[in-house]
Amino acid sequence: MVIVLRPNHERRDRQLATSVRESHVLLIGCEDKKGLVHQVTGVLFRADLNIVRNGEFVDEKNSRFYMRTEFEGVVVKDVLQRQLEDVVPDGALVQLLTPRSKEIVVLATKEHHCLGDLLLRHVHGDLNAEIKAVVSNYAELGDLVKKFDVPFHHISHKEVSRIEHENQLKAVLGKYSFDYLVLAKYMRILSPEFVNKFQHKIINIHHSFLPAFVGANPYRQAFERGVKIIGATAHFVTDDLDEGPIIVQSVLPVDHRKNVRDMARAGREVERAALVMALDLVLDDRVVVVGNRTIIFE
Repeated sequence: MVIVLRPNHERRDRQLATSVRESHVLLIGCEDKKGLVHQVTGVLFRADLNIVRNGEFVDEKNSRFYMRTEFEGVVVKDVLQRQLEDVVPDGALVQLLTPRSKEIVVLATKEHHCLGDLLLRHVHGDLNAEIKAVVSNYAELGDLVKKFDVPFHHISHKEVSRIEHENQLKAVLGKYSFDYLVLAKYMRILSPEFVNKFQHKIINIHHSFLPAFVGANPYRQAFERGVKIIGATAHFVTDDLDEGPIIVQSVLPVDHRKNVRDMARAGREVERAALVMALDLVLDDRVVVVGNRTIIFE
């Protein structure tokens, strides 16, 4: 018997309709100067907008100011955009966003724990995104994905070149509109060309506390080094393997009694948690990428 679990679209659509009608998010990044908070919030006040939450950060070393503001009210975006740009330094990043449920495509290989967790959250309306499809270079996860009524695409990497495999992947992705690609234990290295096409739009979960134990078999590396903690890192993907801007890291204590298999088993829970925490932040527009670092607004 096959049980099909369908996403709670009614609940998500109801939440989305409310947020689109009333709520907005403002992200600012600019040269730091006195009075920026006063100037920006003054624009919102004069537009009869209500600030619900506000967060600021000053990078003193580089004299940069960052701010995220949630506010409510009726706006004319073009007008408000110009008014905000008039009170911040030249060259500032000023983004006016309308909160919405995002769309994602998940890439996976064989391991089910991260993917399964995302599918469950998706079907129960606990993920601020719709999973448009799952793509894997192995067929093993197909039955799991189909139970959740999500399209599954198997693109084998065997007996084809890396370029050909990526071309097939891009052809499948071209069928969907999406905001982010999520690598849920996708054990393939993506080419620089592919990564650059989706800059800051690919989120990976790596099974180590980066920058330690980059690349393959990090639990074996950790065991051989005799570490006392293991971890997982959710990060944006760049050309440099496992060195992109870090979003979330989680750790778990271990001791000499843990072998490689024990570490991998325990690490799955940390991997799931770190990936979900990172997605919650990114999907809610709480992450600003600055070079190879991120600013996280909780």
